[in-house]
Amino acid sequence: MRDIEFEESKYIELMRQKFIDAAQRFDFNFMEPSPLELLSTLEAKSGPSISNETYSFTDKGGRMIGLRFDLTVGLSRFVSQRRELKMPTKFASFGGVWRYDEPQFGRYRYFHQWDVEIFGSFSNEADSEIIEFVYKFLENLGLEVVVEINHRQIVERFLREKLGISAISTIGEMLRAVDKLSKKKPQQIYEEYQGKLNLSKLRQLIEFSNFKGEPEDCPDINILETFEGWKSTLEIFDSLKSRGVKNVQLNLGVVRGLDYYSGLVFEVFDPSTAIGALVGGGRYDKLTEIFGRKDIGTTGAAGGVERILSAMRNHNLMKLKSKPLVYVVYSSENVKNYAIRIVSDLRTSGYTTDYDFQGRRIDKQINEAISRGASAIIVVDQDEIKNQIVTIRNSEGETSKHKITDLIKKMDEVLTLC
Repeated sequence: MRDIEFEESKYIELMRQKFIDAAQRFDFNFMEPSPLELLSTLEAKSGPSISNETYSFTDKGGRMIGLRFDLTVGLSRFVSQRRELKMPTKFASFGGVWRYDEPQFGRYRYFHQWDVEIFGSFSNEADSEIIEFVYKFLENLGLEVVVEINHRQIVERFLREKLGISAISTIGEMLRAVDKLSKKKPQQIYEEYQGKLNLSKLRQLIEFSNFKGEPEDCPDINILETFEGWKSTLEIFDSLKSRGVKNVQLNLGVVRGLDYYSGLVFEVFDPSTAIGALVGGGRYDKLTEIFGRKDIGTTGAAGGVERILSAMRNHNLMKLKSKPLVYVVYSSENVKNYAIRIVSDLRTSGYTTDYDFQGRRIDKQINEAISRGASAIIVVDQDEIKNQIVTIRNSEGETSKHKITDLIKKMDEVLTLC
C-alpha cells in the first residue's frame, strides 16, 4: 500500500471534479457504492480468478468480506435491488478500489477509478454512448487516445465452432489467457497453461486474436460475418463515427478478463505512453442477470485515475491552478490578534490566507511568506493599526498603505495583477 501525498492528492481531486462535470453533461446520476461486499458476491459475480486479487477477511460477525476491486459490481448490485428505478438509468461513480496485485509502474494495490454505467438498455446505442463519454472526457483532458473494440461473442463463437470448445469453464479460462497478453509474452502464457489447456488450440486462439485494424481489413472477415456479435460491432463503429469519436479500431485480442462481460468490450490507450489501458469496459448483461435482473441489460466503463494522470504528466498536461496565497505578518504580540482577525476575514471572503503562529520576528515571517511564494503580504504594524491602516506588499516587493475597511477590495486588485 502507498501513501498518497498532497501533490498527487490535489491532482486526483482535480480529476474527480472534472469527471463529475463531464458526467453531469451526459446526464449521469452520481453515487458511490459501498467499499465492502460479501466475498461470495464478488466471487460469484466476477468469476473464480478474482479471488486471488481480492483483499478479503472475516469481520466481527463471522462474515467473509471483500474490499471492492472495482465500482461496477457495487453499482450493479445497487441498481438490481432498486426495482422502483425507471429504466434506462445512468450512474457515475468515483472512488478508491483495492486489488492484491504485484505493484509495478502504473499498477498499485490501492488506486482510484471513475466509472460510468447505463442500466436497462440492450441497445448498441447505449454502448456507443459509453464510448463517446470516455473518448470526449479524455479529449477534454488533452489526451489523444485510440479506442480498441471487440465483441466477446465473436471470440466465444470462434472457440465453439472453430476450435470445438464447449465447456463454459474452459472458454472462460481461454479468454483469461488471451487477456494476459497485455502483460505477458505468448511463450509465458503457454508455460503458465501447460497441462491446464490444450496448447494447440490456445495457439490458434492467440493467432486469431492478433488482428488489429479496420474491420474490413481483417483477413478472417468471411468467418467473422457468420458470427454473432459482428453485426452489432459494425453498428457501433457507425454510431461512433456519427458521434465524432475518432481513432477507433477492431482488436480481436481485447476480451477483458472478468467473467461478467457478455458483449461489446473495449480498451482505450494513449499510444505514446507504455502504461497499458487507461480505460476498459463493455457490456455485461450477465452480471445483472446473476443479481436476478434479466430485464436490465448493462454497459459501462472504468478509467484508472492514476494511469490517466501519468499519461497527462507524460504530455506535460499537468497544470494545476492553485489560488494565490495571501500571507499576514505582524510586528509584535500586541497586534497579533488584529492580524488573526484579518486572516479570518480574508478566509471568509474566499482568499487562501495563512500567517505565522510561532511568534517569530517579523523579518522571519516575511522571509517565510516569500519562500512560500505569497502573492501578497499584509503587514500589521503596531503604529499603523492605531489608524486602522495596514501595508500591502505585492509579489514584486512594492508596498502601499490602505485602510482595513478597503482591504478586501484592494486584495482583488493586487491578486488580479499577479
